[in-house]
Amino acid sequence: MYRKISAILIPTLLAAGIIAYMLYTVWGNLLTALQRAIPAYLLLAVLICITSWWLRGWRYHFILEGLNYSVGTVQSTACVCISQTANLIVPARLGDFVRAFILKHEYQTTYSEGVSSIVVERIFDVVIVAFLGAVSLFFVLNVPSWFYTIIVIPLLAGVIFLVFLLFIGKLTSKNRYIAILFTLLDEIRRASLSVKSILVLSATSIVIWLLDSLVTVAIVLMFQEQIPFAVVVLAIVIGNLVKAVPLTPGGIGTYELALAITFELAGVAPAEATLIAVIDHLVKNLVTAAGGIISIYYFGDWVIPEIKTAIDAKLSRRKET
Repeated sequence: MYRKISAILIPTLLAAGIIAYMLYTVWGNLLTALQRAIPAYLLLAVLICITSWWLRGWRYHFILEGLNYSVGTVQSTACVCISQTANLIVPARLGDFVRAFILKHEYQTTYSEGVSSIVVERIFDVVIVAFLGAVSLFFVLNVPSWFYTIIVIPLLAGVIFLVFLLFIGKLTSKNRYIAILFTLLDEIRRASLSVKSILVLSATSIVIWLLDSLVTVAIVLMFQEQIPFAVVVLAIVIGNLVKAVPLTPGGIGTYELALAITFELAGVAPAEATLIAVIDHLVKNLVTAAGGIISIYYFGDWVIPEIKTAIDAKLSRRKET
């Protein structure tokens, strides 16, 4: 019981502590920065964010098609929103597994197919984010050496994994657990490694992350700052790659810190950099949560018990290990 509570409470307190420290260090200048804000850009940021989530849903619909499941864009978007909303509450991205439960309940997929579809989505997200970061480095001067490490390692890892999938054949094993792994690899390959899949998933992922960057651009304009687009893209890349390490629910705290550091390196005042980072993540998380709540009502009241079951099961497994 206590371990389950601490598994959620400790990461949440860590996230709150990071945000509180960031705001405390620039508290004297926050009101001045807020008074200069132009609210119209906040609406623009929300609209771009909604568009980005809709495209994420279409991409997930395409991934499921690769596994021979016909799931409409509305339904696939709802699946993504629910799982990402769960990730805002629980640590270690356990909310992702909710999607596998929903797919099985609504479309009779296997759990391995649900997990495989999520892995495909994550691979293309990480590879494309790292790729955009690598490109942005050519336009940003005086970048710390650790930025290169954060970008290059996931980029290489993702490419190596895709090449590995490309060259392995159909694998079998009499061992139950190895057989499950081989099944996952085969499903991932089927959903992602045709020429059409690579082109479509790469293109949509690029647009998704550029839209994510444009949300931040709108927040930058809201505070009447001028930050080069390449710097914004680099900040989004660093923030999301740092957030991929599940230290806090939804990467809250670590994402804001990474964005603020990147903006400050580009010459943005600490107060403005902190506000942009905090408001940017707040907007994205609130849109995500709103989409998740609407999606829960869309699928039905059975979703909440399924989410609780999925989270309890995963936390119990972590306790046993």
